[in-house]
Formats: sequence, C-alpha cells, structure tokens
Amino acid sequence: MDQFQWNEQFVEQEVTYVLETDDGLVIIENVPARVSVQTGERLFAPAVVEQLQELIWHRTKPKRFVQTPVYEFAA
Repeated sequence: MDQFQWNEQFVEQEVTYVLETDDGLVIIENVPARVSVQTGERLFAPAVVEQLQELIWHRTKPKRFVQTPVYEFAA
C-alpha cells in the first residue's frame, strides 16, 4: 500500500475575518491565523476563536464602518 505524505506549509498571518449574521456583515481585521501557502485555508487557535465569538456576540463599539455595494449573481 502506498503511503501518502502531506507536506502542506502554513505561515502565520493577520487576516480579515468576515461573517454574515442576521444583522448584516461583521468584519474583524488583524486576526492572527495560520494560512496554508498552497490552498489559502485559514486555521485559528481556540483562544482566537473565543475572542472572535466574544466580539461578535457582544457587539462592542466598532473601530469604523464600511459601505459596500452588493450584487446578485445571475447565471
């Protein structure tokens, strides 16, 4: 049986986390993550996930607001 070896590389980066909620979009900047060089997949440490949840659930005062257009994809 051939043995598969996975050699995916991850780098530490700060990323922008975007979440769609019932109230609209929540954007959190400068979130520490491990990002796959090959696929772009993001991995977050458990403590980071807890902080993200706290920010989203408690809706503290945001640093700033953004306005962006929204389009519908029509095939």
